[in-house]
Amino acid sequence: MIWLLAAFFVTALLYASVGFGGGSTYNALLAISGVDYRILPLIALSCNIVVVAGSTVRFARAGVIPWRGALSLTAIAAPAALLGGLTPIGEGAFLTVLGASLVLTALTMVLPVADRVAEPHRATRLLPLAVAPLGYLAGLVGIGGGIFLAPLLHLTRWNEARAIAATASLFILVNSLFGIAGQMLKGGEGRLLAAVDAGLPLIIAVAIGGQIGSLLALRFLPQRWIRWGTALLTGWVGAKLLVGM
Repeated sequence: MIWLLAAFFVTALLYASVGFGGGSTYNALLAISGVDYRILPLIALSCNIVVVAGSTVRFARAGVIPWRGALSLTAIAAPAALLGGLTPIGEGAFLTVLGASLVLTALTMVLPVADRVAEPHRATRLLPLAVAPLGYLAGLVGIGGGIFLAPLLHLTRWNEARAIAATASLFILVNSLFGIAGQMLKGGEGRLLAAVDAGLPLIIAVAIGGQIGSLLALRFLPQRWIRWGTALLTGWVGAKLLVGM
C-alpha cells in the first residue's frame, strides 16, 4: 500500500503541475496493484475531482477561464460522461481501453505548446463533435478527458495557453462529477462503499500531491521537464498494462 500511496502522490504532483488530474494513471496503478476493476473509475474520478477542483478555483479567481467557450464544450461532454459511467464494460475491454488511452496520453504530453496563438483554425468549428466522445470515454474508464481536449485546443489555436489549461481543468472537473454519478448509479451502494474503503487514503495522498504540484513544482522545474516526466510515467504504466494483459 505504501508504494501505491507514493505513486498516487507523485502522479498528482506531476499532473497538477501541468493542469491535469491524472485519472488515467490512477486507474492503471490500481489495476496493476490488483484492485477490482469495477471500482477503479470511482476511485480515479474522486482523485481527479480533488486534484482539479483547486486548480479550477484558482483559474477562475485569476480571470483566465474563457467561460463562454469552456462552458459550451463542457456542456456537450458532461451528459456523455454520465452515459459512459452508466455503460457496462468487461474487464478485458476496460483494461484495453485504459491502456490505449494512457499511451495516447503520453504522446499528447510531448506535443509542443505555444504561449501565444495566431488566428484560430477553421477546425475549431468541429470541436463540439470531438468533445462528446471524450466525455463518454471519461465516464467509461474513469478519466477526465482534459488530457485529450487540451492538445486539440492547441492544434486548432482555440485560445492562448493559460486559457486552454483553465478550460481543460474545468472540463476534467465537470466530466469527473458526471462520470462518477454514472458509475454510482451503475454500481449501487455496495460498490460505492468498497471504493470509499479502498480509496480514502489515496484521495488524501493526491490532495497533498496536487496542492504541492500546482503551487510549488513550476517554481523549481521548467514546465517542459515536468511534461516529459509525466509522459514517461504515463507511457510506462500504459505499456505495462497492455503487455500484462
